[in-house]
Amino acid sequence: MQTAPILTDTTALMRNRRRAARAPVHFIMQQVADDLEERLIEVNRSFKSVAVVTGFADFWRERFPQARIVADESVLALESGEHDLVIHALAVHWANDPVGQLVQCRNALRPDGLLLCALLGGQTLNELRIALAQAEVALTGGLSPRVAPMGELRDLGALLQRAGLALPVADSQTVKVSYPDPLALMHDLRGMGEGNALAARLRRPTRRSVMTKAVALYQTLFAMPDGRIPATFEVITLTGWSPSAVQQQPMRPGSATHRLAEALGDIESPLAPEGD
Repeated sequence: MQTAPILTDTTALMRNRRRAARAPVHFIMQQVADDLEERLIEVNRSFKSVAVVTGFADFWRERFPQARIVADESVLALESGEHDLVIHALAVHWANDPVGQLVQCRNALRPDGLLLCALLGGQTLNELRIALAQAEVALTGGLSPRVAPMGELRDLGALLQRAGLALPVADSQTVKVSYPDPLALMHDLRGMGEGNALAARLRRPTRRSVMTKAVALYQTLFAMPDGRIPATFEVITLTGWSPSAVQQQPMRPGSATHRLAEALGDIESPLAPEGD
């Protein structure tokens, strides 16, 4: 049986996160945590048994002190049916098996339990991707994997259904950040633990000439009127519920008892035959 390709070098990912912990940069994580808390207020339900799956335990333990903190390993340390809320926090974009992560979260939920999964989406760092790609092609004639291939909104929403979650919803928000130069952005990425951990990455340092050209291209292509450069982060939030008989269920096709025209207060006219 053919096995799926390995996207992430987990040893490198853990190394990047340990290095980030020395001088953490958490502005995206803080925004995500604020957004998740607002969503939970809107749900208007009291959750008694919460688990947070994350690669940054200290941050999420402070934000959700009553929650069980679980490392985002390939096999999650979650008990079946133990929780009424599971938060998967900014880690699925590094998962070698994202559907498997969601399935494990669903299994850990009680009936009618809630999953909130936040991850970086496909528009993240599009400016950096373009500058690095153009610089590398120009100077080496080829491309090497540098930024994780993060999923698009329409594809990520389908993962919820594949994982067996009910009432699935996927939405995204774009966070625009500016920096004095691309090197300041790269410094922040290291502080986020979001450095290159791809299994197929180059195993030698990038040539200085490539990085110099990438920085120049970034400035040329994207610099704002004040000389600063923008960086895009797309945060996608997936929401799904563990199936339960008490949830609203979609009606069976053809079971409607009223026509749409009646609901709209309109007159329904039959289509004219073709050729009239």
